[in-house]
Order: sequence, then C-alpha cells, then structure tokens
Amino acid sequence: MRAEKTGSLSLRGILLGKPKDPLDPKVFHQISLIAFLAWVGLGADGLSSSAYGPEEAYLALGEHFFLALPLAILMAVTVFVISASYSQIIELFPTGGGGYLVATKLLGSKVGLVSGSALIVDYMLTITISVASAGDQIFSFLPASVHGAKLAIEFVLIFFLIYLNLRGTKESVLFLLPIFLLFVLAHLFAISLGVVPRAADVPVLASTAYQKTIGDIQGLGLWATLFIVLHAYSLGGGTYTGIEAVSNGLQALREPRAATGKRTMLYMAASLAFTASGLLLCYLLNQVSAEPGKTLNASLFAKVYGGFFSTDFAYVLVVATLVTEAAILLVAAQAGYIDGPRVLSNMAIDSWVPHRFSHLSDKLVTQYGVWFMGLASLGFLAYTGGDVRLLVVMYSINVFLTFTLSQLGMCRHWWTLRKQQKFWLRKLLLNGLGLMLTATILLVTVIIKFAEGGWVTVLVTSGFIFLCYAVRSHYDRVQGALRRLDETLINIPFRPDLKTPVPARQPTAPTAVVITRDFDGIGIHSLLSISRLFPSHFNNVVFVSVGVIDSGRFKGLSEIENLRRAKEEDLKSFVDFADCLGWHAEYRYSLGIDLMAELEELCSSVAREFPRSVFFAGKLVFQ
Repeated sequence: MRAEKTGSLSLRGILLGKPKDPLDPKVFHQISLIAFLAWVGLGADGLSSSAYGPEEAYLALGEHFFLALPLAILMAVTVFVISASYSQIIELFPTGGGGYLVATKLLGSKVGLVSGSALIVDYMLTITISVASAGDQIFSFLPASVHGAKLAIEFVLIFFLIYLNLRGTKESVLFLLPIFLLFVLAHLFAISLGVVPRAADVPVLASTAYQKTIGDIQGLGLWATLFIVLHAYSLGGGTYTGIEAVSNGLQALREPRAATGKRTMLYMAASLAFTASGLLLCYLLNQVSAEPGKTLNASLFAKVYGGFFSTDFAYVLVVATLVTEAAILLVAAQAGYIDGPRVLSNMAIDSWVPHRFSHLSDKLVTQYGVWFMGLASLGFLAYTGGDVRLLVVMYSINVFLTFTLSQLGMCRHWWTLRKQQKFWLRKLLLNGLGLMLTATILLVTVIIKFAEGGWVTVLVTSGFIFLCYAVRSHYDRVQGALRRLDETLINIPFRPDLKTPVPARQPTAPTAVVITRDFDGIGIHSLLSISRLFPSHFNNVVFVSVGVIDSGRFKGLSEIENLRRAKEEDLKSFVDFADCLGWHAEYRYSLGIDLMAELEELCSSVAREFPRSVFFAGKLVFQ
C-alpha cells in the first residue's frame, strides 16, 4: 500500500476527506455500522415509505375508506412477516448479497441475474422516488408560484447525495442521523395526537367497518370487495419497500454481522409497522381527504395540530413535521447509494457487469456504483417529472419481484434440507407466508398498473438483463482464451539446467521486470517470449504484481490475508520457473485498491533498485 503523501491537501481531499487505508486492522471497525446507525442508514428506506405508501393505499379505497382499519392491521402483519423471513435470509447469508445472492445460490445464476437486475433498477427508483416525494413534502407548504422550481431542486438534491456518498458510507449516515431522529420524534408525536384522543372511537369504528364490509359483500359480492382490498393493499406496497435493504447491506454492518442485521431488522419492522399503520388509522379517525397541491400527510397534520394548538403554532408544527418527512426521504435515498453499488459489485464479481463496479475508492466506497445509481436516478426523475404516483407503480414491481424470488428460493432451501433441519417446517411456513403475500402484491400491481407505467420498469429491467448478458459473453470469451492459454503453458514441466548455476543478484546488470496478475498462461508466455527474443541478455528477472482489494475482498482481515498468501504463492511459482530458465529471480508486490497507482509505485521502486530495467507485460489479442 502506498504511503499517504504529506503536505497540503488536494481539492479532492478537502471535498471528500482523507483516504482510508484498507490494510489498517482498525478500518473495518471504523467504517462499519452498529445496529442503531444501520437502522438510520438502511432502515430509513423502509420508514420513509410511510410518506407515500399509506397515502396511496388509503386513496385507493375511495368511498370504502372504512376498510382502512383491516388494511392497517394487514399492513402491520405484512411488515413483520417480510422482516422475519428476511431475518432467516440474514442467518443463511451473513456476508450479505440479499436478493441477488439468495436467488443465485438457491435458484440458479439466471434467476439470480433477474433478481439482481430488478434490485438495481429498484435502487435507482428508490433514489428517485425518495427525492421526488421529499420535493412534494417541501412544496406542500410553499406557495404555488414557486412550484415550477420543484424538479430543478430535486436534481440538485440527487447530486448532493452523490457527493455525500463519495465521502464514505459511515460519514453520510452520521451526517443524516439528526434528521432521522427528528422524523421519528415528530411522527410519534403527530400519530399519538391523532389516535390517542380518539382511542375510545376505535371499537365503534371497528363495528362500523365490520357492518359496512358485510354490506359491501352483500351488495358488490365477495370477489369485488376482495378486489378493492387487494387493490389498495398492492398500491400500498410501497410501504414495504426497503425491508430488504438490511439483507443487501450486511457488509456495511459491524461484526457479528448476522446478529447486528437481525437487530436492525427488528428496529425497522417495529418502527415501520407503527408509523404506516398509525398513519392509516389517523386518516380514518380524522376523516382526512385529499386536497389539491397537498400530500395526505400534510392535510392530516394540519387537522391534527389544528385541534390542539393555535393556528400559527399549528402551522409551524405542520411545516416542521413535513420538513422532517422530506429529510427522511433523503436519508432513505441512502439505501439506493449504499445497497445499489453493493449489488452491482456482487454482480461484477460474477462478471454480469464490468469489473470496475467492484473497485473501491480511497474512501473505501464503490464510487463507480455511486455515480451509476445517481445518474440513472436522474434519468428516471427526468422521465417521470417527479410524479410520485407513477414512480410508486414503477418502483413496486421490481421490489416485489425480488421479494418473491427470495422467498421462493428460501422455501426451496428449507424443503431440500427437510431431513437435516430440525425446525425446517416452521421456517418453510414463514417463508411460504412471505411468498404468498409478496407474490399477491406483485401479481395485482402488474395486472392493474402495467399500462399506467409498470411497462417502463419491465422494459428497463429487461434492457439491463440484456446488457448483462452482453457483458458476460465478453468476459466468457476472455476467460475462454485465458483457459486455452493456461492449458497449453501452465503445465509445462520445470527442467532446471543443473550444469549452469543460477546467476548471482546483480542490480546493475540488465533486468527484465515482468508485470503479472496471477501464475497463469499470460505470465508464462511473457517469460518464455523474453527468453526467446533476448537470449542470454538479462541477468535478473523481477516479477511485479498488485493484489487488488475490491468489494469482494474487503469483507474482513481474513480475506485480505488470503489475498496476500495467494499473491505470494503465485509469485514464488514464477520465481521457481525463472530459476529453471537460468535467471536470478525476485518478486515485489503490494495490496491496494487502485491498481494503476500501486503498479506505478512498485515499478518506480524497482526501476530505482535495478537501473537497467526493461518492463514487460502480456496482452490478449483477439482475432
């Protein structure tokens, strides 16, 4: 690892902060998130959906608003069922990966590609819908004359979040922590004022809801009434989005990751169930209706606060609550910037997307993924014009596709292990219930909302899958060429010339410096080519290599040590091979996150040590 240069800070250092050393034993502890901070950084995605999920569900009921009571109960149950089923995923896959890894390992690589692609598009839309909904909350209390600036402000917010995440995951979460806490306190206060004084009305409301439901069944029929509930339930599906964020982002959590992840999931489930179901109940108890230019939450808060405080103070409280709601939506966009790049990096390791998406920056974040997610979300924002209702439809499809595939994979897993697992049936039933709920929402959303914007999500996801296959075919072609080269050269037996001793080390003598990656066919071909083209010219051979610490390796000190050992073993094999060819051989290597910077430093050091150096590297040429 190159030492940090002293002296004045660069502009990049001032803007993004000091680089982090991936070889520092303390770095994993420093950048990892405890359960509470993970609740802020990842749980905010789920909690913020209460800003639009319950509203969409309640408005979908129309004149059958009394069904909001059973819907609130069903919503809370769904949150806990999905959260509990994802806790089982966390137990089984404690290194993270979420829906992509679950589908790949349990249902096959092609299904995993579908799940991963759906997740990527989902996280693009997470950023878009969070920022667009934040804009709606802010402009709900601003005069109509300034509403034309809403889209421009949302573009600026996305760029601000890109900048914030380039500084590092933990830094961005700590910055947003006060916002998250203010949201939780403000909504706890508002929901309590909206429900507690009217708690005595709940039994009467339940009785009325029951009687009107029976009346609807008799008047409209059972299936029509069930359709109304399922329609509202599916449109409120945005409420459950973000629950999977913890499973996808386990790599960012502090050890033991599985325990931290399950604790975070519990925090998220409890807070989301309370907020979402509490808001639905508030809508019903306070008879809130939609107002032009306002969110339903804005109307609710105005009505609730107006019943307890003076007009001026009630307005201040409404503005403050809506500001925290807008702010939490920006925190929720963090899930897109934290988990989206992580899913991309996992897919890059499997060669579905370019490998550079697994590369880390000097702040130990996957910067290419951050830029990709941010710029893609800008495209969605421009297309939809920040229309939250359209975005909810586009958003929900992929969320529940991933949910459904994950639950299906877990069900298959428990069924396969039914003879080895003691409590397999209990776990199968939990994931089976999750599968039924998520598949229902997915099916209803696709059928009802496909023509209203759902087709865009399907088209974009299909296009992304096609691009992934194109990238994979390129890497498969490269791997095929490398494999043929390896089969030809790597098994060449060493035939040392015992009559001629290995030359002594002579730093001033001609030296061949071979830049290599692994002990493979390209490296051996380069070495043999040097021997053929420059017979008896070089006295020394120095092998130079860099062990790149990417997101696949940056999971703990043990992974980095494994990389170090593998690099040393490969280079020792090269040294043995060069000795057999009659050269004095040595090796130099380093571990780091920036391949070119590390290689430049190594080569400069070798050139100073061996002044008469000539550098060689292998290259594949396709015909």
